[in-house]
Amino acid sequence: MTVQEAENYVQAVLPDLGVNKRRELVRLVYEIAKRDGSSGPDILPAQKNLTFESAKKQLLARRYPVNFKTAAKDRFYLPKLELNPGLEADLTPREFYPKTVYIESSVLGSELAGRVREAFPKAEFKETDGKTQVGSPNFSQRLDTLLIHCEKYDFLKPCPCSCSAACCGYNLINLGFGCRFECEYCFLQQYQNLHAVLLPANLDEFLSKIDRASFRKGPFDRPRIGSGEFTDSLVFDDLTQYSQKIVPFFRKRPHLQFEFKTKSVNIGGLLKAGGCENVVVSWSVNSASVTDRAEHFTPGLSARLAAACEVARAGYRLGFHFDPVVIYDGWQQEYARTVQEMADTLPKERVAWISVGTLRFSRELKKMIENRFPQNTILDGEFLLDFDGKMRYGDTQRKDAYQFLLPLLRRSFPQAQVYLCMEDPQIVRSF
Repeated sequence: MTVQEAENYVQAVLPDLGVNKRRELVRLVYEIAKRDGSSGPDILPAQKNLTFESAKKQLLARRYPVNFKTAAKDRFYLPKLELNPGLEADLTPREFYPKTVYIESSVLGSELAGRVREAFPKAEFKETDGKTQVGSPNFSQRLDTLLIHCEKYDFLKPCPCSCSAACCGYNLINLGFGCRFECEYCFLQQYQNLHAVLLPANLDEFLSKIDRASFRKGPFDRPRIGSGEFTDSLVFDDLTQYSQKIVPFFRKRPHLQFEFKTKSVNIGGLLKAGGCENVVVSWSVNSASVTDRAEHFTPGLSARLAAACEVARAGYRLGFHFDPVVIYDGWQQEYARTVQEMADTLPKERVAWISVGTLRFSRELKKMIENRFPQNTILDGEFLLDFDGKMRYGDTQRKDAYQFLLPLLRRSFPQAQVYLCMEDPQIVRSF
């Protein structure tokens, strides 16, 4: 069903509705049709004495069968449905080769700038003073532009955990912005306002800040510092070669631990740098369905685990992040298979930690996902406005997910620290 068809049907069964009421029903009819493959008459049959209130109640009960009876009505978020075909993501596989490379004047002679020139000789190179607007207005075209710059402000900061969410004390080093992968749930597609790939050339300046900084420790034995919040930590590492400076730096500072967060298998730089006990290489992992359908251009689970085994043999410890966990028919069996493959493949004694967090997103990101990935299935779940203003599964669904996954992971990896990520403190305390 198209948006127009949903609008036409609602108009036909309830012709006298105001704009806002019609908007809510159109969204409900459209979302049900998308999820169930149903038509308008099957979703909301024409009825004698049908009112907005009775129609909305019927539609909410069908759209949210798990949460309808228990959730407060103001938790159902029903914004205007606006789909722009021009925003749809291009899922045609292609290599990363920017059309235009901007290099800030202050880093023209940097090692990174030299490697970029060598890697992309056919790109158009432009010098910039750092004030010129670069990139495309369309997020899907972000890979056309690369900016090599000198970061002046955003070196180290606490993890931007959701307001009021339980915090694990993570500390971020901001080594880049933008990613080659197209994960349907990625917050960058709503968060990133400069649609380009940004890579800082002044890594030494980042590292020089660390010895003078104070870090949160959280529940771990040492402060954790990591990259991978605004880009994948390793996907550009063959170009940046950040790992070959970061690893020896932290090898000399055993009172700290550094984490590379990734979905890639671009581990050549790590192997060249040599192992390090206080450097953790962590992979985001998911069920096969989520990886296949929603993590476009990423390596599959087996490839990620093979890379993990290789870096473990080199002397690194490992981490894994079941984040986001997506709830759908058969999710338990598929996630159990993921855990089993991990348990059968990995050296368990090298796994330092495993985090778990269910899918969550801002209201704005919901609209971006449905525009960029109109055939997505991840939004078919029952998402409600929650304690931090984000869209989350209801409490019961989240607790069920954690009651299933946490004991399974703790049995499978008894030496690893298994914890919940960015969750309601009341739920965290119950586990």
